[in-house]
Amino acid sequence: MNPESILQRDKINQTSHYVPDDSLGALSGNIVVSTLSRNRLLVPILGLLVTLLLFAATTFIGFFWPNHADVVFITQLLLLVCGLFLLAYTVYRIRQQMLKPIADLRNWSQRIRAGDLHKHIDLPPRGEFASLIQDVNGLTDELHSLTEEMDQRVREQTAHIANKSRSLEILYDITTSLSSTGNLDELLEQFLDTLMTLVDASAASVRLVEGLQTRLVASRGMTSTIREEDLLVDMNRCMCGRISQHGGLGIQKGVEACNQFLSCAVVEGNCSEMVVVPLQYQDRILGVYNLFLERPSSELGRDARDLLNSIGKHLGLAIAKSRLDVNARRLAIMEERNMIGNELHDSLAQALVGMRLQTKMLGETLYKKDVRAAQSEVRRLNTSIDEAHTSLRELLSNFRSRMDERGLVYAVQDLIYNFKQETGINTYFHTGDIKDHAGMSPAQEFQAYRIIQEALANIKKHSNACNVRILFNRPADGGCTILIEDDGLGISDDQEIANPGEHIGLSVMQERADALGGELEIESDAGEGTRIILHIPQTNQKHLETFRNI
Repeated sequence: MNPESILQRDKINQTSHYVPDDSLGALSGNIVVSTLSRNRLLVPILGLLVTLLLFAATTFIGFFWPNHADVVFITQLLLLVCGLFLLAYTVYRIRQQMLKPIADLRNWSQRIRAGDLHKHIDLPPRGEFASLIQDVNGLTDELHSLTEEMDQRVREQTAHIANKSRSLEILYDITTSLSSTGNLDELLEQFLDTLMTLVDASAASVRLVEGLQTRLVASRGMTSTIREEDLLVDMNRCMCGRISQHGGLGIQKGVEACNQFLSCAVVEGNCSEMVVVPLQYQDRILGVYNLFLERPSSELGRDARDLLNSIGKHLGLAIAKSRLDVNARRLAIMEERNMIGNELHDSLAQALVGMRLQTKMLGETLYKKDVRAAQSEVRRLNTSIDEAHTSLRELLSNFRSRMDERGLVYAVQDLIYNFKQETGINTYFHTGDIKDHAGMSPAQEFQAYRIIQEALANIKKHSNACNVRILFNRPADGGCTILIEDDGLGISDDQEIANPGEHIGLSVMQERADALGGELEIESDAGEGTRIILHIPQTNQKHLETFRNI
């Protein structure tokens, strides 16, 4: 682009934006005249100007024509009166059309800041501020409607949050009541007491599924007659059975449908609705709980269905957990009884077999009337009895002893200390980089501790060892390996092929190794000592942390 075109463009731009001074003056004058006219000030101001000009003219006439002084004086007096009137009228119009609207605006802003959104400004019939005040009043109405809408939404959200808080409070109370007791009957009774108080129910009950029937296991607000008649109910008879089969939350108007199967009313007094909620655990329905309400369930809030279903899931979880705990305790008792039986059998089997043989030999010697031999057999029998008694006391002591809560490593250290004090055998213990719990769960630690305890007991009773070594090692694939070896007599072939009840606790150790999910290897030759190697698999770290936190 050349310089001439640039200059031409700048000239055009300057020309297009240029406004002559006389046009600006005319425009300003028109605005002033229009403003004065709208506020009814143009006429009095023009009158003042005319009066001022006439007063000046009469003064000029009186100066040059003194003989007309009287007429000039009267005329000026009249002009003065007229000017004062026009001035007062002008001041009045200024106050009415300008100062008063401004004061009203100031008062309106103060009332708005104080929170009074109903305040309107008085609308003048005409004037410069009439349209402005009309717009301000419209803005006030819009602000008031927006504030009302916002307040309504705030009230709705506050009510929603209050309902949610109430629901969380109910769930917290229910969860607390479900976790505070271990017995299922006490758990259900406490649950019903808490639930009836929270939802203001007149009665409540819990039914659990048993085959093709539901059994009434807990109730509140129901007579003993109803509890007996309604103890077992076929699933196809009423809503409780249908929901026990198919799930979902059911609401029934009144209890007339239930009363037709009974000799008297299910609940005393008025019952507006009966709510039936399934007790769910995972994908199974364990039963239902019923609420007999004097008022409609809709008054509990719009989140009532979700709340009641959530309570049902919590109660189903508590019932399933209670059943699992009972089964777990039963299995633990059975396993522990089996373990105790094995250990008692292993520890006393040899002594009892020996005493049986000695008793037989004592009877033969007494038959032969060999007093000296009989006395010798009696002494050996007493020794065997003492050994059996000592073995039994040691076994009971092992059962009563507890592991160190700090972990397996500390527990084994205490065990080795007592072993050295009792036997005087040199015992070496090395853990390497393994600390405290050795990366095991509490159940694994307990079984490993019992295996080490049994191994040391066997060494003490049978090996005649001088040195014992216990090593903890962590293999590359994780887990833990425990080595227990001695330089004693070892295990003979006769002991290897003996009956399980007559060898030295090896079957018990093997059962404990299987219980912790590990492998047990026993290496031994006669006169070469014994080596026991226990391989324990790695424990899931997430589960292990859960155990530790508990």
